[in-house]
Amino acid sequence: MNDIERLIHAWRSHVEEYAAAKAEHEYLKEFRKSKKAILMCKYEQQGEKVASTREAKAYADPEYLELLEGLRAATEKSESLRYRMTIAQTRVDVWRTQEANSRRERNNYNA
Repeated sequence: MNDIERLIHAWRSHVEEYAAAKAEHEYLKEFRKSKKAILMCKYEQQGEKVASTREAKAYADPEYLELLEGLRAATEKSESLRYRMTIAQTRVDVWRTQEANSRRERNNYNA
């Protein structure tokens, strides 16, 4: 297997992993809103009447902070995979350009 085939194989093997990482990132990003609402309700049930205080407590809650850590990890993973795929694609594009230049040069010299 040559270098380009290895690059394409690596790129393909990262597609599903990237999709899963991106889905996890998006899910956690959206769930963050639900978690805040759940925690605000929890603090309301505990007798907290002022909405801004419930919100502040929800943001400071260990469950919310844990969710943010998960979101950070999911973002890091999806971005890392996205950049790996971009690099592989760029390397394939460079290879294509080099091959086109080689063909043109061979045609120019009737080789």
